[in-house]
Amino acid sequence: VQLQASGGGLVQSGASLRLSCVVSGARTLHGYHVNWFRQAPGKEREFVAGIKWSGGTTYYADSVAGRFTMFRDIAKNMVYLQMNNLKIEDTAVYYCAAAYGVISTTRRRADVYNNWGQGTLVTVSS
Repeated sequence: VQLQASGGGLVQSGASLRLSCVVSGARTLHGYHVNWFRQAPGKEREFVAGIKWSGGTTYYADSVAGRFTMFRDIAKNMVYLQMNNLKIEDTAVYYCAAAYGVISTTRRRADVYNNWGQGTLVTVSS
């Protein structure tokens, strides 16, 4: 499975941005979870949002809940992260990642995901 993220950029605090991630190489994504993670300079990679492909259930980190929305396009095998009311602390490289057979208790852990995109940089200025 290959992933490619795009859509990052430089925006001002309070602005919106939508990230995209195309997932390819799998006959079907049923049974997969696809997550967004981010890594800020000098910090560890952290979970941002995720979606269970079958059914579309989404889950979010507390820091972005209510501001970010993740959704998928089944026909295009794409996931999106709509980011509203961006804050300076949202500045990071954002990665999409996928894994098959993830269980709910570990779905937010980066080490569970074995397929990663290359990352896209989001910079939020004041």
